[in-house]
Amino acid sequence: MYLIVVKFKTLPEWTDRWMDLVADFTAATRSEPGNLWFEWSRSVEDPSEFVLVEAFTDEGAGPHVNSDHFKKATGELGQALASTPKIISRQVEGAGWEEMGEITVE
Repeated sequence: MYLIVVKFKTLPEWTDRWMDLVADFTAATRSEPGNLWFEWSRSVEDPSEFVLVEAFTDEGAGPHVNSDHFKKATGELGQALASTPKIISRQVEGAGWEEMGEITVE
């Protein structure tokens, strides 16, 4: 699977509207056959920083970046950003979330 983590630093005037701006993109991506998850979080240290954790099947990553909604989003999101997003993108073994070995809840 492809595991991707992206940090987005928003402009002050867009910070409170960021989730509205990405709503259609999020919904469209979550509907893709190869999407495993597409989850947003907000930094507790910097409210203007949003973190996207996403995963795709090996076959799903290519169609995602070539989709119309991806192309539209990459064109629209820049207006709300204070800096270029930072990304980690890796192909990893596995097919989804697994239980953590160091902590067990019974």
